Amino acid sequence: MDEMKRIREVSEFLRKALLSDASVAVILGSGLGGFADGLSDRRTVRFADIPHFPAPRVAGHVGSIVAGTFHGVSVMAIQGRFHLYEGYPLSDVVLLVRALHLLGVRTLILTNACGAVNPAFEPGDLMVLSDHLNLTGQNPLIGKNLDELGTRFPDASMVYDEALRALAKRIAVQEGITLREGVYAWWSGPSYETPAEIRMIRTLGADAVGMSTVPEALAASHMKMKVIGIACLTNMATGIRPGALTHDEVLDVAAKAGTRLSVLLSGILTKMTQ
Repeated sequence: MDEMKRIREVSEFLRKALLSDASVAVILGSGLGGFADGLSDRRTVRFADIPHFPAPRVAGHVGSIVAGTFHGVSVMAIQGRFHLYEGYPLSDVVLLVRALHLLGVRTLILTNACGAVNPAFEPGDLMVLSDHLNLTGQNPLIGKNLDELGTRFPDASMVYDEALRALAKRIAVQEGITLREGVYAWWSGPSYETPAEIRMIRTLGADAVGMSTVPEALAASHMKMKVIGIACLTNMATGIRPGALTHDEVLDVAAKAGTRLSVLLSGILTKMTQ
């Protein structure tokens, strides 16, 4: 099927199912989906009911889109995402972001649960993304360019909006939330990184490493959307401290940090629409 036709079909389905005029969407990473529960006037659609959408396969990803209002702000909250490591092509990973753009979403807030590479950071900290490293060798823009969405060779000098990052840092100070800032490295997964790989990633200049976010950010930037990325650092990356990594640990720490993330998101949403 023609890719633009597929994107339009998803967009039209969501338009009818959610009746939302939101210009802001939040993608909620592993264990972070609780923010959506705070929306008023909620309307929900499951990934499994959306045409061309597979169901998520990863624990901690509910797999639904919730449209509603937050303190009077119209917003769409996406509980879960698709990942490269699940075997999906990147066109599927970014399908929702592209459909949201056709719906009128112009600001995308990306969250994730990931590992801290910077030894000065701690599990449970939040980190706003200043930039990223794509270590997978893949890009959702490879292939025929979708001219209706953006140019063939998009600029990537400012994928993560500077004004939104500054706003997040101000909100964090006001709320007494520890908010780090750093570079996020995208690793394909699903295996966690080896100690040698983490040493390489640190040498390259990354402060955190995870298995998502970058493809959505690239697709959104291609469409001139404003993007902010907020990572929940759920563990120290392999080899920085003793012990093995588990997904259960990721979900546990993400759940504990969820309240602080919700406070930060609340402040961002409220201030950016004033």
